[in-house]
Amino acid sequence: MTHFGPIVTLLLALAAQPVLAQDAPGSRPKPRPERSETVAAAPQPAPAPASPAAPREIAVPEGPERGPETNLPLPRFVSLSTDRGNVRRGPSLSHRIDWVFLRRDMPLQVTAEYGHWRRVTDREGVGGWMHYAMLSGVRTVIVDAELLPLRSRPQENATVVAQLEAGVVARLGECEPDWCRLTAGGYKGWAPKTLIWGVAPDEIRD
Repeated sequence: MTHFGPIVTLLLALAAQPVLAQDAPGSRPKPRPERSETVAAAPQPAPAPASPAAPREIAVPEGPERGPETNLPLPRFVSLSTDRGNVRRGPSLSHRIDWVFLRRDMPLQVTAEYGHWRRVTDREGVGGWMHYAMLSGVRTVIVDAELLPLRSRPQENATVVAQLEAGVVARLGECEPDWCRLTAGGYKGWAPKTLIWGVAPDEIRD
């Protein structure tokens, strides 16, 4: 019989899935939050009559492409580099703030670029336009299972070194076709791609 050793359950589950203001309570299961990770912005005062008109809507083509500002692939994953990130309806300061992301390091997906602005979404599809200074190229993922075992090797029968609760954000390391190596709470181990959000299904990382 294989001895798995002590399994350490990490109680790191600050909920990373933002909740829409329109969602009915209990509409989906969430990890026990210690605080809200996304809040709807408070109503803002009407702009002064002399304010310039808001920029026109930006037409964003669909399908795989490269960003016109960075020449990086679209879509791609990034992470939040600040404890408070304003999410606007359009790519300028004149657009209203619809949401505020409150969790540093949470993974986000960039789907469009315009000047210094990036259109992003989170795991639940909540998002909008954010200034690029609020985003980081450091890769993270969020646990998308109720309890995720981290294993010593990328194999189903490998020793479990730790378990991560739903909503835990982990640093992303190397990835094979079906497994990725994660770091969270001082523990490192392998997890199936299908149980995390923040990495493409076909993504390989060294």
